[in-house]
Amino acid sequence: MLDLKRQYQPLYRELMEAVGSVLATQQFILGEPVAAFEKAAAERLGVAHAIGCSSGTDALWLALAAAEIGPGQAVITTPFSFFASVSAILRAGATPLLADIDPATYNLSSVAVEALLNSPQGAAVRVILPVHLYGQTADFTAFARIAKEHNLKLIEDAAQAWGAEWQGTKAGALGDAAAFSFYPTKNLSAAGDAGMVTTNSDELAERARMLRQHGMRRRYYHDEIGWNTRMDGFQGAILTVKLRYVDCWNQLRHTVARRYHALFHAAGLVEAGTYPIHGIVLPQEVRGTHHVWHQFVIRTARRDDLRAFLTARKIGSEIYYPVPLHLQESLKSLGYKEGSFPEAERAAREVLALPIFPELREDEQKTVVAAIAEFLS
Repeated sequence: MLDLKRQYQPLYRELMEAVGSVLATQQFILGEPVAAFEKAAAERLGVAHAIGCSSGTDALWLALAAAEIGPGQAVITTPFSFFASVSAILRAGATPLLADIDPATYNLSSVAVEALLNSPQGAAVRVILPVHLYGQTADFTAFARIAKEHNLKLIEDAAQAWGAEWQGTKAGALGDAAAFSFYPTKNLSAAGDAGMVTTNSDELAERARMLRQHGMRRRYYHDEIGWNTRMDGFQGAILTVKLRYVDCWNQLRHTVARRYHALFHAAGLVEAGTYPIHGIVLPQEVRGTHHVWHQFVIRTARRDDLRAFLTARKIGSEIYYPVPLHLQESLKSLGYKEGSFPEAERAAREVLALPIFPELREDEQKTVVAAIAEFLS
């Protein structure tokens, strides 16, 4: 699925110098290495503030807590995402309310959100939390309108979407706040766990900085109960180096995605429409967006059999996500059941992520497509 050596080897000297600088100055937690990355990241995204933290999960919680979201309040998000999208809401003390997805993009459906807001449950909602899944932004024209009409905050789960855009505005600058992950598999990745909150609000930024250090504005004076969720200096230094290259890497991902499209069409494997029958349905870039192709996810009716076939031929693949959040054992208390979100449930049965990373070669992609063609024949 991913060969990180191909990314790290050309950057070896730069990365070692960056790490060596942290060792030389002993700024191991926050400090100048993190501050430099925060400044560069904010400039790149076009936001006033970027607050580094220890993971994307903590970034989601920080964004919610900084916005003073907690008990007695509800947050709408998607059932088709990584677990942190809901667990962070619960950690903040709020109630997650789920709405189904758009079957073409897999992102939170604005139509489903509006219907939920107009139901009795909608009265407690204070935030909409769309996820920019697989590297493509959710429909922020619709969500901005809905948030304005209902006086709600918008918090982006941009964990998979560094560099993605909606109508010229970058993910991370679309809502009241956003949360990024720099997990090692992300388009912009740390050498370990790291995350970031972005916002144009001075108040939200000040609260996030306070909450990431045990609720301290002054050392040993705790104004609120926060958390220890600081970014370490090594990750700040490494991310500063890699930030110089991520735009190029994202363009290379575009090249890989276009090549997949061409190869699958040439092989006659592509079905039109949203749902597969005998062939595969390819992911599409929505007009007005800039997709960064964190994942290249196809749909196929015989997903599990295809994955086993590829694994037997030593071809990587992954399922993002095999179990929708509302059917997770640990989230039974939310009160949902099978059938609550049919689009998310169908996607969970049909999606399969194929290898995609900037350095993926054309011959490797041909091997993937040939194997899928063999299976479908």
